[in-house]
Amino acid sequence: MTGEPLVTPIHDYRLSQLDQLEAESLHIFREVAAEFEKPVLLFSGGKDSIVMLRLAEKAFYPARIPFPVMQIDTGFDFPEVLQTRDNWVDRLSLRMIVASVDQAISDGIVVDDGKTSRNRLQIGTLLHAIEENGFTAAFGGGRRDEEKARAKERVYSHRDEFGQWDPKNQRPELWSLYNGRISDGEHMRIFPLSNWTELDIWHYIHREKIEIPSVYFAHKREVVERDGMLLSAGDHLTLKSGESVEERLVRFRTVGDMTLTGCVDSAAATTGEIIDEIAIARVTERGATRGDDRFSEAAMEDRKKEGYF
Repeated sequence: MTGEPLVTPIHDYRLSQLDQLEAESLHIFREVAAEFEKPVLLFSGGKDSIVMLRLAEKAFYPARIPFPVMQIDTGFDFPEVLQTRDNWVDRLSLRMIVASVDQAISDGIVVDDGKTSRNRLQIGTLLHAIEENGFTAAFGGGRRDEEKARAKERVYSHRDEFGQWDPKNQRPELWSLYNGRISDGEHMRIFPLSNWTELDIWHYIHREKIEIPSVYFAHKREVVERDGMLLSAGDHLTLKSGESVEERLVRFRTVGDMTLTGCVDSAAATTGEIIDEIAIARVTERGATRGDDRFSEAAMEDRKKEGYF
């Protein structure tokens, strides 16, 4: 016989890292939907919650997502973020609940003393909304790489009857087996993105061509430099002595309360350019741009113990 020898093709069935992360998250969504009576997805309109919503869409396709989404509105959210939030809600025909900090203040649920940030006032607003609606599980977009308190989180994060988190009283998750048993008044926070990194999030956004708010891309903005951060200038920000407004080319790595969320100097105008920028970053997005995490070394852990995301 002549010709080339027969070669048996070798097929590589291993998943890429991104596909493995996606598969894990889809499994978590389906487990929660099957196990809990009344889940809800906390949806801010930021990049992590949008990726989480995209994963939920995939997990239940072609059926609709079987639970509502809920935003805790600080009253100082970026307009671009709210617009993108509405676009996603409309496209997927979701039921959306908006729990307003302003309304919670008016109703006496939380107290605005003029010193406490809107991010901290979100805690009481969130806990009231969970109790009022009877939610037994709430999906959050937290990732372990963001901050050291979040690195302690389990995928299923138990909250007691007061909505509080005790890092010493969490359930083991050996072999990705999750214990969702709760008593009356308790609930679980669920974190499908626990094992993702900021770079993974951006690779996924790039691959899936996901719509995200324009503030994540480089744009010219009037900013004020304060405590090593660049904050958006506007009616919501009162200038201190010696501060001035300047226009710079910036983008946001994370979004939240406009009065506390900083931006970074950047010319990255595409997801590919952002991936290149994040790949060499040495500070997490929260460490670099979230003023509410700078109040103390344990600022995030203290808020989480009180019931924060």
